[in-house]
Amino acid sequence: MIQSWRNKWENLSVYFKYPEPIRRVIYTTNTIEAVHRQFRKLTKTKGGFPNENSLLKLLYVGIKNARKKWTMPILNWNLTLSQLAIYFEGRLDAALDL
Repeated sequence: MIQSWRNKWENLSVYFKYPEPIRRVIYTTNTIEAVHRQFRKLTKTKGGFPNENSLLKLLYVGIKNARKKWTMPILNWNLTLSQLAIYFEGRLDAALDL
């Protein structure tokens, strides 16, 4: 593992040039794990699915329902957003109506 980090250090070290609030948004596994947990909860009691589309429909409806519970705002989002706008100048203009 250490050898892998050393071989890829040039790519990995880019992450550390950003301030801590941006790094927290870039590298967050909590949100991803919450989605995976929701998927496991939906599918663990099902024996099988007739086709891929039926599975996708179940997951889609499950995520729509789970979104109602995900109300926790990102810590210091305004600060993070302003730093993202500085580091990625111009990329957020359309989304933020700047």
